[in-house]
Parts: sequence; C-alpha cells; structure tokens
Amino acid sequence: MVLAHDWLCGLRGGEHVLDAIAKLLARDFNVAGLFVMFDDGRPLTPAIDALPKFVSNVGTWPAASTSMRRWLLPAYPAAVRALSRQLARLHAKTPIDLVISTSSAAIKGLAPPSGVPHLCYIHSPARYIWSRTREYERGSPLRTLGLRMFRERFKRWDLATSAGVSRFIANSSHIAAEVRRCYGRDAFVVHPPVRTGFFTPPADGAARGGWLVVSALEPYKRVDLAIEAANQTRSPLRIVGDGGERSGLEQIAGPTVRFLGRIDDAALRNEYQRAEMLLFPQVEDFGIVAVEAQACGCPVVAFAQGGALDTVIDQKSGAMFHSQTAADLISATRRCPRERGQACRENAERFSAEAFDHRMLEHIRASLADERRRIGNAR
Repeated sequence: MVLAHDWLCGLRGGEHVLDAIAKLLARDFNVAGLFVMFDDGRPLTPAIDALPKFVSNVGTWPAASTSMRRWLLPAYPAAVRALSRQLARLHAKTPIDLVISTSSAAIKGLAPPSGVPHLCYIHSPARYIWSRTREYERGSPLRTLGLRMFRERFKRWDLATSAGVSRFIANSSHIAAEVRRCYGRDAFVVHPPVRTGFFTPPADGAARGGWLVVSALEPYKRVDLAIEAANQTRSPLRIVGDGGERSGLEQIAGPTVRFLGRIDDAALRNEYQRAEMLLFPQVEDFGIVAVEAQACGCPVVAFAQGGALDTVIDQKSGAMFHSQTAADLISATRRCPRERGQACRENAERFSAEAFDHRMLEHIRASLADERRRIGNAR
C-alpha cells in the first residue's frame, strides 16, 4: 500500500487523520511510502515520520516550505502528475495493492497504477476553488487575480481526476454533499478520530461558568458574532486561539472578553472542563473542537450548518441557531441545556479513535475485495 497527502508543513487536523491511518495500517499492512506535494522536513508524529517520503519536484522550490506554497496553486496538477509517475515506477518494482489519499487540495488527483484501487479520505474539495472563494480572495489583490485566472482550469482538472478515485470517504455528511455537488460522486462518511481518552469531563464535578471559543482567528470563523453576543449580554467569554483577525477582534471586544492566545492541550482541556458552553458560530467541514468540548462534558451552541449537524444534538448536547446573527446566537445560549455532561460525553464517544479505526478498516478491506472481484470477473 501507499499513502498520499497534500503536504507535510505542520500538524493540524488533516495530519492527525493521516497519523491515525498510518498507525492503523502499520498493524496489518506494509506501507511502501507516503507521497506528498510538499514537505518542509519538520518532524510531525512517529508514525508519519517513519514512512519513506516521495516528494514532488515542485516541493523543492523555495516557496514550497512556507505558507507561500498556496501561491503555487497553478503548479499543483503538475506536481500530482509527477508524483503519479513516481508511483508508477514504484509499482513496477514493488507491486502495490491500494492507494489511500487524504486530501483537501489536490492529492486526490494522484493517478493509481492500472488495476490498483484508490481510496480517498476527503476533508473537502479545494475550498478556495469550490466553496469559500470570497473568503480566500480577501486581503490581497494579487491573490484574488491569481485565483480568478486559474480557478476554472483547476476545476476542470480536479473534476477530471476525481474519476481516478475508486471510493470516496468524507469526514462529514456536509462534505459528502460537497463531493456530490463538485464531482457527482457518492461518498461514505467516516468522522475523524477525536481523542476522547484525553478530553474527559472534570473529575471533581466543579461548577462551570462563562462562554468559550476555541478557534483560529480568521474571518470565516465568525468569532466576531461570539464577541458581539458577549458584549450585548455582558457574559464572560474566553477566546482560545490566534490568527490574522486578532487585533481587529480585540478592538471590538468589551470588558467581559479575554483573549488567551494559543495554549497547550492540557490547558485546553481545562478550558473545556470549566466552560458553561462552547460557542461554535462558523461553518466547518467537520469541526473537531465541538466534539472535544462535548467529550469534556461541555455543551455546544452551534450554527446549524456544516459538520455541526453531525456532531451536536440540539437540546441534548447543545443548541442550534439558524442565522449568523448575534441575536440568534444569544437566543440559542438561553436554550442550551445545562448540566448535561453525561449526554455530551455519550455523544462524543461516537467519534472515538476506536470507532474511526473500525470504520476505516472496513473500507480498506472492502476496497481490496472490490478489486479482487473485478479481477475475477475479468477472467
């Protein structure tokens, strides 16, 4: 088998899923390598670091190891084609029986060798091409021009290469719908693994108080709504995270709002354990934060779109609101059930690492069985 991932340039949600798949495969299968467009060389996890790496020639360009790699969008198809040739050469030496990609940009376009199935775990069709075009065009006229110049060409390539995927697995029902909209393909849903063994309710049953936001401080996260709601109700609000919008958000924040910046996992767990509720006002593909909070017994007030529809149970593990306004958010905080820690925890356990491993292994074995049946029928 081989794995494929867009890039290794930091440890975020996509890399945690890649790590989980790498560890799962290491138990029962031989993984011949990991194919990536870019790799900045930093260590990520033992399971990922142990894999032989195959990096595209584009990945050696100076911009590739920085955030500037996003400016190389026009080169992504060429990078994936080059990796496809490397994969074919590897297959000629050491036959491969399955390609597993985890994709949110372009690596799902990796062409498998003839007769080899390609299972793609998709976090999202490329957002700056298919869905969040306005958000990604903000701030830089040059970036806006580049996206507008290359968007349609990339779309055509992205749609065409989707035919090379044997089986799509989406991280949420929302992304399964996006796969259908963008590629005209059905997708199975397997939610990402959440560390429910680490994120747990407080042992002492201490009283909870205040609202919490855990988020990158970027425009689409809509942290401004949470701040506006806290200002209007004079409710204590703690904000964990950092990003390009922080200074602007600090300017509109009232006296009850505190910015904590980036914190480590132990401190984050403590924040979940002591908050009365987590505010989740954005649209996320999945939104692991909402599940981490519930695993700690903290209910979630969520905007009723995207991954939250899979992860939050209205009036049981939180409350939903249906328009991105401070008024609707405030109304939902008043409807949010209190003292429902056990219900939150039980809901979160549906997203455990064990559940992820079980579902992924089912799809891996089904992909291999499908190919064996195809070969048998061809004979």
